[in-house]
Amino acid sequence: MDDGQFEGKVAMVTGAAGGMGRAIAIAFAEAGARVVVSDIAVDGGNDTVDLLTDAGGQARFIAADVANGTSVEQLVSGTVDAFGTLDCAVNAAAIELERDRLADVDEDTFDRVIAVNLKSIYLCMKYQIRQFLAHGKEGTIVNIASTNSFRPQPHQSAYTASKHGVIGITRSAAIDYAADGIRINAICPGAIDTPMLRDAIARRGREPQEVADRLSLLGRFGRPEEIARAALWLCSDDSSFTIGHALAVDGGYLVR
Repeated sequence: MDDGQFEGKVAMVTGAAGGMGRAIAIAFAEAGARVVVSDIAVDGGNDTVDLLTDAGGQARFIAADVANGTSVEQLVSGTVDAFGTLDCAVNAAAIELERDRLADVDEDTFDRVIAVNLKSIYLCMKYQIRQFLAHGKEGTIVNIASTNSFRPQPHQSAYTASKHGVIGITRSAAIDYAADGIRINAICPGAIDTPMLRDAIARRGREPQEVADRLSLLGRFGRPEEIARAALWLCSDDSSFTIGHALAVDGGYLVR
């Protein structure tokens, strides 16, 4: 993909205080987009904006709790206030908290994971789509799902349920809005080297290389930048005939 393909475009990225979200925000800026960086983590979000602006990009941070409808509505309206429009959105905010089998997962943990990982996708798409429709323009949305959407891991019942749901709601929305010129797709990352993955490995007392060998045919973790490139492709004209797709970026994990 040529740099500059997103020149003049406005992209919004949730979960952009670090990890995959930060890499996606950086990639959009490098491709010429003006970027709204959003996260509940203010310091990390501002750090991402600094990285973008120091490299010559245009970026704003808008704090948001993606599990709260009012907060998400204000995020989308704030994006338009900042840059005048919205063209692309990547909904990347997520958490992973579990280390127990289903019967030992407490209800508060289950509810929180579903709220941040799945309800947030509904809320973000709701207000992003309304923005596209209100201005009579085409737009693209990418939701970050997981290989867990297709192959569950042990001790991740809530997380797996949430990521199954991301695929379902992505495909349903894609059907509903394709005729309006709104393309909606998902990415299913495998084991990507992020703080969330490292925390999960440590919480379970596992060795990183053993996990990498088990979850990738390449014997390594994926890089956040590899997810970012997939997100940009799905938001670009290069993928103009791709709708409702769940793109696995997983080092071959789902092949086995």
